[in-house]
Amino acid sequence: MKKLTSIAMMAILLAPALAEAQQHRPGDRPSQSGQRPPSGGPGGPQRPPQPQPGPRPPAPGPSHPGGPGMRPPAPRPPVARPPAPRPPVARPPHRPGAGRPPNFRPIHRPPFQYPRGYSYRRWSIGGLLPVLFLSSSYYYDDWYGLGVGAPPPGYRWVRYGPDLLLVSLRTRRVVDVIYGAFY
Repeated sequence: MKKLTSIAMMAILLAPALAEAQQHRPGDRPSQSGQRPPSGGPGGPQRPPQPQPGPRPPAPGPSHPGGPGMRPPAPRPPVARPPAPRPPVARPPHRPGAGRPPNFRPIHRPPFQYPRGYSYRRWSIGGLLPVLFLSSSYYYDDWYGLGVGAPPPGYRWVRYGPDLLLVSLRTRRVVDVIYGAFY
């Protein structure tokens, strides 16, 4: 791993020097800014001005952008498209607070046994359900048979007497009520 890292660092450090070496071809003269101006004062030799080379004719070779010293760009691989979205699951939509769904069917079940100290109470959205009812003996998992949608993650359908409540497990708040779900 250390060898690979050191080789990568060397390549990074040498890349600018190699690129500059490729830019200067043999026979090219350095730019005028790097040369001293001819001296014209006494005691110094006077040099005649040297002719500047004109533009070079294009070199024969393949015609592609960048000139003869450059390679054509490599073909790009095809871009992968993201997978198509999954089709929605065919189940009734759940809209909290909308009451009974259109395909709702009340179900006959045995009478509800209230715990000691509790009797029927008509729950409304926003109420806090006692912790006692957030247990598996009060959860209602046959939501498909009633024609209501599956509870969202973190929520459960809870049976309370003849009613079905959708409750948040984290806050114990009643999010939806379906009155008369059981007879």
